[in-house]
Amino acid sequence: MPVRPQPISSLYVHVPFCARKCAYCAFFSEASNGELIERYTAALVRELGLVAGDLKPTTVFFGGGTPSLLNLRQWKTIFGAMGRHNLLGADEWTIECNPATVSLEKARLWREHGVNRISMGVQSLDNALLDRLGRIHTREMVFKSYDILRNARFENINLDLMFAIPGQSLDVWRSTLNEIVQLDTEHLSCYEVIYEEDTPLFAQLAAGQITPDEDLACAMYDALLEQAAAAGFQQYEIANFAKHDSTIPGQVCRHNINYWRGGNYHGLGPSACGYVRGVRTRNWSNTALYCERLERGERAVESIEELPPLKRAGETAAFGLRMNSGWPFADFQRVTGFELHTEWSSEMADLVGRGWGKVHSDRFHLTAEGLRFADAAAELFLR
Repeated sequence: MPVRPQPISSLYVHVPFCARKCAYCAFFSEASNGELIERYTAALVRELGLVAGDLKPTTVFFGGGTPSLLNLRQWKTIFGAMGRHNLLGADEWTIECNPATVSLEKARLWREHGVNRISMGVQSLDNALLDRLGRIHTREMVFKSYDILRNARFENINLDLMFAIPGQSLDVWRSTLNEIVQLDTEHLSCYEVIYEEDTPLFAQLAAGQITPDEDLACAMYDALLEQAAAAGFQQYEIANFAKHDSTIPGQVCRHNINYWRGGNYHGLGPSACGYVRGVRTRNWSNTALYCERLERGERAVESIEELPPLKRAGETAAFGLRMNSGWPFADFQRVTGFELHTEWSSEMADLVGRGWGKVHSDRFHLTAEGLRFADAAAELFLR
């Protein structure tokens, strides 16, 4: 008899609804619509049923969009379906939320069903910059929602921040960091603004209304490293920082580490990508079409790509180099079947020559300067 493969241990669920599209966002999302959200919830329940037999999640991540837009009844429907399929009880279960859409009742419901990590999209504590980004919340809502989450017994909270926002000064960025670290959160994710095509910010850039300042962005990144370290955070990936001390276990995001280490995961919801045993899938980036397919009892998969082993290994190398620890040679060989220090020896030598990489007897990793240019470094490893 054929050996049944081990079930997949990571699950991503995309909730595509937002109260309003942000000026920088290129992820698939759309304005909330009561009827469509109801259809989506029912379709997601059907999709969960189609993949449940191949799932035993230790990490779950509900991203978006704005998952916290779903109402209590819709969350109860989703939790009920996950319970019927034995998908509750993940070691790490994250829900992304917007500070404007958090309530104590909703937070308690999440906690009661096993959600134990929240990622809150703060972006800035400056109301003018929040308005510039198209965010619907205010700085006051950030502090109120944070208190609500603590009152609901969440002990692992990530706060998302952005820097190099048009109009943001270094002093404003430092002030935001000072206020954020005083909240004593467990995790920070801090991203430089990227001008993605088909976004309002990109249109403003193309029209000459925005002039990016690379020197200022670098100064902001240096300030981030300095202030995060002083507050007890340890950087473990380009944009991610977790609390580490003698009494608190490291609060790294295990779900994201699975991505960076080339792990398998199922992706559900409109536009969601999955990566299962060397096969990449992507669902339709159309919520109505997604619902129609599931209502017919079909998966809503738009594309399927089976990656050749070397291409898969190259992508795994590139993603893994985002982490400060880089790639231990033994781990890379175990995950991909390839030897990093032989197949990519010239690329590693190139990065060492630039001062961007460092080779040890057991691993290769990017230097602090290399991490600043990790995307360019990672491209060298793609096949």
